[in-house]
Amino acid sequence: MPMPMELQHASEEFERFLAAARDEAGLTTRNQTYTMVEGVLRVFRRRLTLAEAIRFAGVLPPVLRAIFVADWDPLAPVLPFSDRVAMTREVQALRQHHNFAPDTCLADVARALRRHIDGDTFDRLLATLPEGAADYWRP
Repeated sequence: MPMPMELQHASEEFERFLAAARDEAGLTTRNQTYTMVEGVLRVFRRRLTLAEAIRFAGVLPPVLRAIFVADWDPLAPVLPFSDRVAMTREVQALRQHHNFAPDTCLADVARALRRHIDGDTFDRLLATLPEGAADYWRP
């Protein structure tokens, strides 16, 4: 069996996603964008059980999937979803002195992500996750 296309072109697809997220957020560098994306994924991951997080990771493109599970403590307590302002501040706290995530970072990353995944599959998955999950990924 040949290597799946999503793996053959994972780096190129990730670069396209980063460019889209950068443009949505009005950032200027890949590093700024990476930190924002990593923060958005980590904050969401903290609100899922291990099983929920694995299912969520399964709908992400390969590089985003790797970022989503990197440096994860699956035994950490699951946090409740809170308001968007509080979760945005949590995103902005990652590498705080090098984080340029705007106050619109949740919507910015959501818009970029939805252009790089199957939206129907994503929405079906979000409907199976805890209350607040679908709102988190609202563009």
